[in-house]
Amino acid sequence: MMKPLRLGVLLPTRGILLGGEGPPDPSPVLRMAEQAEAAGLDSVWVGDSLTAKPRLEPLATLAAVAMRTSRVTLGTAVLLAPLRNPVQLCQMAATVDILSGGRLVLGMGVGGAFDEAQRAEWQVVGVDPHVRGARMTELVEVCRRLWVEDEVTFHGRHFTLEAARSEPKPLQPGGVPMLLATHFGTGSEAQYRRAGQHADGAMGISDGPEAFASMLDRVRFHAGEAGRDAEALRTAFYMTVNIGHDVERAGREADRFIRAYYGVNVWADKWGPFGAPETVAERLVEYARAGAQEIIVRFAAPDPASQLDAFVKDVVPAVRGALAGDG
Repeated sequence: MMKPLRLGVLLPTRGILLGGEGPPDPSPVLRMAEQAEAAGLDSVWVGDSLTAKPRLEPLATLAAVAMRTSRVTLGTAVLLAPLRNPVQLCQMAATVDILSGGRLVLGMGVGGAFDEAQRAEWQVVGVDPHVRGARMTELVEVCRRLWVEDEVTFHGRHFTLEAARSEPKPLQPGGVPMLLATHFGTGSEAQYRRAGQHADGAMGISDGPEAFASMLDRVRFHAGEAGRDAEALRTAFYMTVNIGHDVERAGREADRFIRAYYGVNVWADKWGPFGAPETVAERLVEYARAGAQEIIVRFAAPDPASQLDAFVKDVVPAVRGALAGDG
């Protein structure tokens, strides 16, 4: 039986830096989190970048959001975890999990190294961008052990721990769930294996629904090969939309946002859809039927609060209605 689709939104922790000079105002981020919870959405998420795409630090932001909400899941989409030391990350994540009453999920990815700014993001903290995938594999293993074991000794290629301790422990039994960003069109077998054998689930970003379903098949295959319950893996998809009945305007606005956000529109038509609420709803339904248990929506617009209003009023009911008969 198909699980009820969970819906979440990305908070504008980078968007508030795109509006001009001076100190960023965090209040829109907190208000939008409160708005999402009040509207009955399931989760709120924040992105991550150190220097290439600056924004509010994700876990510190989620700690603040935890104080302003009581029910929604708090997630990272996605945290560039290999930029960090796993012992420090474990303590930070456990703290947010405790502050939120056990609501944290870490969506994590290795990011890209497509241009000089992205490569510099890794180099500035002393990490060779070519080894970020291997670092992720070790980091997931180390974090899982630190969250449940009293002492951890680990000798890896990238991390070495001798009788290391991490306190406090997360509230969630087994530690904070970890979902790994995994692509089909631009991915490798190593990332499917990493998600299937080590993580709690997979998060798609750039794939269409059919490719997303194929990615999930590969991840579940590797989970089964490792003796894990492949059907227990959590699945999510992160998509970027702009809701508006004027399709041309929605497209132009989204393109401007993406270029300001990234500096270049690398994925072009892999984003979207941009346009009428029914078009956006249809695409969400396609991803749900392809296997997404949760969909995280980023609004490619200068006014994400208005987009959230439209999403809740016009898109969510259409999605729920279309999926009502699929259970």
